[in-house]
Amino acid sequence: MRKFLVVLDDSRECLNAMRYAALRAAHTGGGVTILSIIPPEEFQHWMGVSDLMRAEARERIEAHFEVFAKWMRDKQGVAPELVIREGDPVAEILAQMREDPEIGVLVLGAGTDKSGPGPLVTAMSRSSGSLPTPITIVPGDMSKETLEKIT
Repeated sequence: MRKFLVVLDDSRECLNAMRYAALRAAHTGGGVTILSIIPPEEFQHWMGVSDLMRAEARERIEAHFEVFAKWMRDKQGVAPELVIREGDPVAEILAQMREDPEIGVLVLGAGTDKSGPGPLVTAMSRSSGSLPTPITIVPGDMSKETLEKIT
């Protein structure tokens, strides 16, 4: 089964990327893998504090995931899987794509700020020629209705 890999983070554009991935998976009989990455700089503290922060980050990610997963299951009939990795976001996305041969498309949301589409879109676009899968970049300000039409 072809899976859509989408990154779960705290950005506003993440919502449109999630919607797009779920809608495309529902219409094509595919799956969704939701990847959340805990950056290493969050754990530059003493060992005990670092373990507690890591556990809290995982709990926060799992709670956030459940909101999206419930919507995907209830509204789209898609049961997403959650993958949590720790490290540099770009390296971890690439690693996940290499390790899961069913991933067919990476879906990213583009930011709407004047500063650009965001660090992930920028970094992944730079290496798009050597990626193992295509990238779909979803505009962060695209309406829900437009997303439904194009998927």
